[in-house]
Amino acid sequence: MTRYMALDIGDNTIGVAVSDPLNLTAQGVKTIRRISYKKDFQELDDIITTYQVDVIVVGLPKKLDGTIGIQAEKVQQYVKKMRYRYEQEIIFQDERMTTTMAERMLIDGNVSRAKRKEVIDKLAAVNILTTFLDKNRTGASHE
Repeated sequence: MTRYMALDIGDNTIGVAVSDPLNLTAQGVKTIRRISYKKDFQELDDIITTYQVDVIVVGLPKKLDGTIGIQAEKVQQYVKKMRYRYEQEIIFQDERMTTTMAERMLIDGNVSRAKRKEVIDKLAAVNILTTFLDKNRTGASHE
C-alpha cells in the first residue's frame, strides 16, 4: 500500500504529516525549522525512511480566486529542488484555507497563542493530507 507524506512549506517552517498504513487518517509528525535546503532535506530524508513514504503531497497555497501568487511560486521553486533529490512522486494539493482551518481548530480548543505557533504548520499539513486522502477515496482532482 502506498504511504503518503504531506508538507506545508512556508518561508520559515515546513509542517509534516504522514498517512497511517491504510491511508485512512493523517498524523502530524513535526515542524521543521528551515535553515537550508541541505538541512531541510536531511530531516525529510529521515521521515521518508522512517515512514517508508512513497508519495509526497505538497500544499500549494493558491489565492482565493485560484490563481498562483508569490507564496505558491516559492513553494513551486522549493519542489523543483526536491524533484532533483527524491524519486518519490510529488503531487500538489490545493491548500487554500488549511492554515486558517488549523488556526480555527486550535483557537476553538483554547490552545494558547504560543502553543498554536508551535503546531500550526504541522496541523496545516494534516489538513492538506486529509483533504488529499478524502479526494483520493472519492476520485476528485487534487489541484
